[in-house]
Amino acid sequence: MSDLKFDGKTVVVTGSGTGIGQAIAKRFAEAGANIVIMGRRKDPLDQTAEVLSGIIKKANSGGKVATFPGVDVSDEEGINNMFEGVKSEFGQVDIIVNNAGISGPVKTFTNASVKEFRECVAIHLTGTFWTSAAGLKTMTKGGKIITISTFFSEENRYEQRPYRFRTPYTAAQGAKNRLAECLAWELNEMGIRSIATNPGPVHSDRIYKTVYPKAAAEFLRVGGYPGLSSTEVEIVTEKALPYLGDADDIVKKACRDAATEIAAKRGQHDEVNISKLADTVTAALAKMQEIAEKIQANTSKMIVDGEFLAQDEVADMVLNLSDEKISKLINGRVVPNDRVFYPVKPVIGTGIEILPGSELKNKVIVLTTTSSAQKDIDRVKSVAGIAQVAGAKQVIVLYYNKGDEIHFKEFHSHAIDFLDETAVRRIFNTARTHFGPIDAVIHFTGDYDCNSAFSTMPRRKWQDLVDNFIYIPGTLVKESVIAMAPEGALTEPAKFKGTRGTITIVGPDAPVGKKISGVLRARADVFRGALRPYTATINQELSDVLGSNIKLHLVLAGNNEGAEPGADRLHSSILSLAAGAALKRNEAIFYVDEARN
Repeated sequence: MSDLKFDGKTVVVTGSGTGIGQAIAKRFAEAGANIVIMGRRKDPLDQTAEVLSGIIKKANSGGKVATFPGVDVSDEEGINNMFEGVKSEFGQVDIIVNNAGISGPVKTFTNASVKEFRECVAIHLTGTFWTSAAGLKTMTKGGKIITISTFFSEENRYEQRPYRFRTPYTAAQGAKNRLAECLAWELNEMGIRSIATNPGPVHSDRIYKTVYPKAAAEFLRVGGYPGLSSTEVEIVTEKALPYLGDADDIVKKACRDAATEIAAKRGQHDEVNISKLADTVTAALAKMQEIAEKIQANTSKMIVDGEFLAQDEVADMVLNLSDEKISKLINGRVVPNDRVFYPVKPVIGTGIEILPGSELKNKVIVLTTTSSAQKDIDRVKSVAGIAQVAGAKQVIVLYYNKGDEIHFKEFHSHAIDFLDETAVRRIFNTARTHFGPIDAVIHFTGDYDCNSAFSTMPRRKWQDLVDNFIYIPGTLVKESVIAMAPEGALTEPAKFKGTRGTITIVGPDAPVGKKISGVLRARADVFRGALRPYTATINQELSDVLGSNIKLHLVLAGNNEGAEPGADRLHSSILSLAAGAALKRNEAIFYVDEARN
């Protein structure tokens, strides 16, 4: 009998061509496992496969390596085909390590494109969901799903860790933590365990060459740099920043290329101006490096020994979590291995000061909803009606499903595709032109069926949930903030300073009933888990980065006892937030039905 701990086991590691994924694959190869590696690029996978084969030969384990290049974890067909191939070659999968990830946009949320937002969520969250769901068809009792998440999001519903410039990342990671918990509940009877781990800062090119430098560049874009406009700082970020740390001649050429493009856009093609701009670009790049190093140093100071984890240490962690005894002890947990003492302000509240209706007088209020459920239609109509009676200057209702027109005829209302960023921006601009500045936007997400298991959910149904609870709120919040700011704020971020307004997302309710099972609670919290860290991060960017007085609130109805949400409390709380009741409070996420009467 082999002494190798994972001899004969088959381990699938996503995003395994480089970095942490490669380190994990190597550890399992040393322990005797068959290794399945996959990723978008072929060359790194081929190189990793060669390394793994050498490790297996040295361990004399009889393990094998299977590579699946060109497979993106967000690609449904690609993942399906991969698992069919794995099943054909190895019979079953014993361990899945959800490791694949990308940096995503490292930008203020107002400046990130919808494409960047969606790609980040698709890789981190949908990739984890579908790799787990598709992989289950090849797993049996004793299987493990290990999900690598992040310490910058939420480790529980009360501790929110905002991560400025990373809004889609925090939304995806928050939901991913909760999904890992949920899968543990759903798969318990099958004898399959699900654990998430948040390793915290890890030595990697992604942090040193992408995340920190891009964050530094964004500070300059928003805060300004002498001699360059915000859009010109973006050119430096695109043309020169990727070469930071390369040979001097390469950096010099990149700065010259950026200067040439800036000069052309200014209509200054002469050599004198290009040379001067090249000096300015070089200095701006040096400033970006200085800020990036400061970010790294500040993060290190929050770690007890001042050290980021090595990739091999993360691999050891994953190997330990896959152990039969340890996985039983911590099944369903999100293990915070980051060691970072990250002080955060409390953002969770319950009671809201109820303001008199007169505070809504002369305000332009936009209500939006994607739900056709009668409960949500009644909520929208009630809140809109109260606002009208209170003397709001204009109440506008926007709904997703055209068939809901009949419900909102007494209001100024329109059907709109909230997934279409251009359509949302156009209608907000129209409202501002006709009725004046928008003071408040209130969005109702509606609920989802918590009786439906995520582990067996069709991909299309999952995508509908992501659209409704992540992509649409993301688009509406972004466009609301832009609509509340002066024209030109996107290219001149300083114009966001001092802007006012409120945005409130009314998220999915807690489950209702006398006895709520653990699995129902876990399912209900998956997309709440996306909206909480998203809300915390947006508010940090609005206040600390943009200097705006606009505030985003998240209202989550229902309570731990399973009682029906109180309609009067909910409606008055929503409208009080719209009127500015919590603008000067740090709390932004409210469990209104948890407040004492």
